[in-house]
Amino acid sequence: MAENGSTVKKGEFTANIFSHNRIGERFYRLGLEFTGEGAAAFGEVKPGQFAQLDVSSAALPAAGAIAEELADTAARGILLRRPFSFCDVSAEGDRTRVEILYCALGPATLRMTTLSAGDTVSVIGPLGNSFCVPDDKKMALMVTGGMGAGPLIHLAKVLTADYASIDVIVFAGAKIKKELPFEKPLDAIARGLGFSLGEFAKFGIKSHVATDDGSVGYEGLVTDCFSEWLNKHSKSVKEMIIYACGPEIMLSRVAEIAKEKNIDCQVSMERRMACGIGVCQSCAVECRVSGSNKTIYKLCCKDGPVFDAKEVVF
Repeated sequence: MAENGSTVKKGEFTANIFSHNRIGERFYRLGLEFTGEGAAAFGEVKPGQFAQLDVSSAALPAAGAIAEELADTAARGILLRRPFSFCDVSAEGDRTRVEILYCALGPATLRMTTLSAGDTVSVIGPLGNSFCVPDDKKMALMVTGGMGAGPLIHLAKVLTADYASIDVIVFAGAKIKKELPFEKPLDAIARGLGFSLGEFAKFGIKSHVATDDGSVGYEGLVTDCFSEWLNKHSKSVKEMIIYACGPEIMLSRVAEIAKEKNIDCQVSMERRMACGIGVCQSCAVECRVSGSNKTIYKLCCKDGPVFDAKEVVF
């Protein structure tokens, strides 16, 4: 994972659903299994990459199961695929299993909630680039807000498996407790030891949780929690790297903090991606041109979704 990219051959594949678990009020983890060429392609997926899913043929939930605020949009036709990153990837033999973390927020993801084990879905991927790990780093600091958790859970798994010399710490935030896309915060004893979130604790990674209302963890923005921690632990910033994924306003603040502290930082951006392969040009990200005052537009799906924080114009 030394290079920010991938040479994996992408294509359209059929995936079989092997699991589908509800982990919160609107949060789900969907498990997809690939065989044959799909297994080979997705078996080499790197943290940060994504895929485009076709859920146009999935059924709507029963009317009584649709949240009131989604009722008006639920029946809209689904013309375009939807992009999702991976929170886990495991390859064994001629089979590869990937898991997707998602939130039911619109007509497409609402239909996804009706998928069950044994169903199939068309998937285009793997797409985009990935997070990279420079050789001189000894500490990885992950900052996630809301649904940005998925690719960082995947990255956490890879870092602990392949980069044992790198210490990892996670900072996860949301407005309120129920909007944290995790199974549930761990008990008081675990939190006292620094292990707030089970999804990271299973890799031996300590985590800090922040909620705007203080319903769990630090009261305030996750970026404030992160900044306060850095002020106490910033003696070896050259050996640190920040990885962030979440709302753009959060990414902007993380980029500011990284610049202030002179810490390398990579951010995973989000845009509406109609095609996922750079054809439709709908996912432009304004980026600085190194050594000048000019800016250019890069494509989130093709040049990203992972960017060096210094180049993005927030």
